[in-house]
Amino acid sequence: MPLFGAHLSIAGGCHKAVELAETFGCQTLQIFTKNASQWQGKPLSDDDVSRFKKAVGRLGLKHVTAHDSYLINLASPDPALYKKSLDAFVDEMQRAERLGLAYLVMHPGAHTTDTPEAGLSRVAAALDDAHDRCPGYRLQVLLETTAGQGTTLGHRFEHLAAILQAVKQPRRLGVCLDTCHVFAAGYGLATKDDYDATFREFDAVVGLARLKVFHVNDSVKDRGSRVDRHAGLGKGKIGLDAFRWLVTDERFADRPMILETPKEDGDVKDMDRVNLGILRGFLSEPEA
Repeated sequence: MPLFGAHLSIAGGCHKAVELAETFGCQTLQIFTKNASQWQGKPLSDDDVSRFKKAVGRLGLKHVTAHDSYLINLASPDPALYKKSLDAFVDEMQRAERLGLAYLVMHPGAHTTDTPEAGLSRVAAALDDAHDRCPGYRLQVLLETTAGQGTTLGHRFEHLAAILQAVKQPRRLGVCLDTCHVFAAGYGLATKDDYDATFREFDAVVGLARLKVFHVNDSVKDRGSRVDRHAGLGKGKIGLDAFRWLVTDERFADRPMILETPKEDGDVKDMDRVNLGILRGFLSEPEA
């Protein structure tokens, strides 16, 4: 069965996210290793690392994942921002490797005043540099599909394929597919025909073997809006059927499926538990 989890808070220490995961019955987990809205974070102490690793081992979580800072833009044509972003990304890799994480999810970035092709070339060059500075890491970096707001790269499968083809060490990379993002970018999911067509296209352009993690989110905005607004499962424009098909898709039976959905909905303050329950419920439904 797929590995269900959520992006959970590290307030009080990284191990606190594991404790939350246990209360939700998660099999996997995603965290920020520091404040995602700041360039620098407090260094991880030996105690931080030890407590986190022991908690993960005790719970038996698999493919534990981090997401990098939203400030990082490896596609930037501005030399100062590019260097700052690269240094920050290397730090993210070092933190994730030290915690023993399987994956580090990153957004390719925005090309701003330059061309998309030039932006993609800078991302590939930055990843090569980061890999050179982090030799021998077990950590795998995952390129995330994006909604395509502004000049953001990654909203076309071809963008991801271009990066994977350009880097020197492609085996150190994979892909994280965000359902809200691909839908907002224009790929269909809401009908079975659209769902099948989208994954056929992904397989043809990128390859399903590259797909390591799902971010499982409904979309507030319509297909093709290129607006990144996550919704709870069944509370957006994608609808529940797509998530049923995803969870029961035998091709993805071993993949982590991680919620990044709103934590609250009106008076309900525990929406991760609700949405995880929806995903688990699909597995117990009788076959049609």
